[in-house]
Amino acid sequence: MHSIEEQLELIERGSVDLIARDELAKKLKKSQETGVPLRVKAGFDPTAPDLHLGHTVLLQKLKHFQDLGHDIYFLIGDFTGMIGDPTGKSETRKALTVEEVADNAESYKEQVFKILDPVKTKVVFNSTWLSKLTSIDMIKLASELTVARMLERDDFKNRFENGKPISIHEFMYPLIQGYDSVAMEADVELGGTDQLFNLLMGRDLQRSRGQAPQIVLTMPLLEGLDGVNKMSKSLGNYIGITESADNIYGKVLSVSDALMFRYFELVSDLSNRDIAELKKKVKAGTLHPKEVKKQLARQLTSRFHGQEAALAAESSFEKVFQKGGVPDEIPEFICSKDQDIPLPQLLVDASLVKSTSDGRRMIKQNAVSIDGDKVGDVHMVVTPQGEILLKVGKRRFCKVIFGSE
Repeated sequence: MHSIEEQLELIERGSVDLIARDELAKKLKKSQETGVPLRVKAGFDPTAPDLHLGHTVLLQKLKHFQDLGHDIYFLIGDFTGMIGDPTGKSETRKALTVEEVADNAESYKEQVFKILDPVKTKVVFNSTWLSKLTSIDMIKLASELTVARMLERDDFKNRFENGKPISIHEFMYPLIQGYDSVAMEADVELGGTDQLFNLLMGRDLQRSRGQAPQIVLTMPLLEGLDGVNKMSKSLGNYIGITESADNIYGKVLSVSDALMFRYFELVSDLSNRDIAELKKKVKAGTLHPKEVKKQLARQLTSRFHGQEAALAAESSFEKVFQKGGVPDEIPEFICSKDQDIPLPQLLVDASLVKSTSDGRRMIKQNAVSIDGDKVGDVHMVVTPQGEILLKVGKRRFCKVIFGSE
């Protein structure tokens, strides 16, 4: 059994806000004495069904609570998803349809169990209780918050001052999210730092209804592969958890030496003590940072694809990127064109770049090769004959076969 201090140490790891630590200690002590686990929730509006590593920061923290024996509630906001979370938005956000919410929710459920134990995780939908609220209930709920308080939020404040519209239903979002905590009688709620206002609303509503206010725990936004901006698919600096084992392994190895320890802290299963030991050895020069990064890459790849796939990815990486080899399995593209093709266009056709301008940019950067030979001429044309091996950057390969489809 973990002591209260041991539990607090694990729970606080990597966190930003903990409101309030003494309250959490009391809840943990009561749980230990009564044998009744804490009810820990985190809400996810099903707006983006494909998770990346940044999304798993919260899931990892939920796993910490789960490993300590507490009950985990993965809340899918199918009701709130049809409103649209205004947090961090500069304009009114488009609401999802019922069908979009349902499809995205199913995808979330499939992906989160790569980290959480499906047997010990309770998946709940907030439409279960929110759809039962009457118009009178909604009006009473709205009476518990003033417009002035709502405008304390930076996103609303900025939109108001810049003359951008704020829909009334957006004011309802924090209230409805807070009501989730009331309906679930949550002991702890987790969220990103950008969700602090909404999480505190849950405490306020619970307190006004005679419930013990929930503990609020926020986690930071994980930096992407560039080490500067938060991980985002739109910025292309992400590691998708449904990507291939080779891609995940390779991308993890591309992070900076400084960033790898932040990844260890926020998304790995390594203990604080073991992470500190790795830092000590790297600083002393007795352990090369690349070996530490390979350990991180193996662990994360194994989490999403299994240990065997992780070891295969490591072997492939060493063969391809350290020894200049070619992957055992590469995609093929059958090109039926019978006339000379500009290389940038062929790169697009082979799905190696998104546009011809992107292709020209990669050629200028000396990042394109044909059959192992670098190409620097953006005006190069390829004559359809036999087959060629195209490579873009470090990880994108394609065998182009000229002939009939």
